[in-house]
Amino acid sequence: MKTIGAILLFLSGIFGPTTAHNLEKADDHHVEKAIETNRKTDKFSKEWVSHEKLDLSKQIVFAHGDVSWLPALAKQAGWPDHTIEKLTQIVLRESGGCPNRRGGDMVDKNCNITGVSEWNHRSDTGLLQINGVNYDPSRNKWAAICRQMNICTQAPLLDPLTNLKAGLVLYNLSGFEPWNPCNWRVCKASTTTTAP
Repeated sequence: MKTIGAILLFLSGIFGPTTAHNLEKADDHHVEKAIETNRKTDKFSKEWVSHEKLDLSKQIVFAHGDVSWLPALAKQAGWPDHTIEKLTQIVLRESGGCPNRRGGDMVDKNCNITGVSEWNHRSDTGLLQINGVNYDPSRNKWAAICRQMNICTQAPLLDPLTNLKAGLVLYNLSGFEPWNPCNWRVCKASTTTTAP
């Protein structure tokens, strides 16, 4: 039972501190063992995920709302073909296709930062708005991107290719759940019906 808890705790790095708090009972030994097993068996280990950055000689012109370049870059990052449509929706929703965006940033049509509208989620980073709980060990000692890619700060994730590779780490751990708004915001299904 502790091994299941350890694996869930490892995955909690994706969903944030609330889940990690609920799974506190898993001891460190079992969690370390689960992570080590994941590293040995996971093709997306530190050795596999390179820190290759986007080749600026083949520079993409980023514009808010235009992600025509995304399928090719996502494939370069290793995303499977069947995920590209959903990935495109997420990138448009999260960053508008602007890789330099941090949580709360306002941008113009050319993805230039024009200001900050909110200060409460500044750790959200890049195309996929990857949250700090996934890369910053001071916020989550099981931060999957830090542990698997050795990227433990925000700056490298502003590179679009690196961001997509980091997103793939999260996707391989739990599908598109890290980008499910119900994981970070209260979701209310409409349960009211009107009488005829």
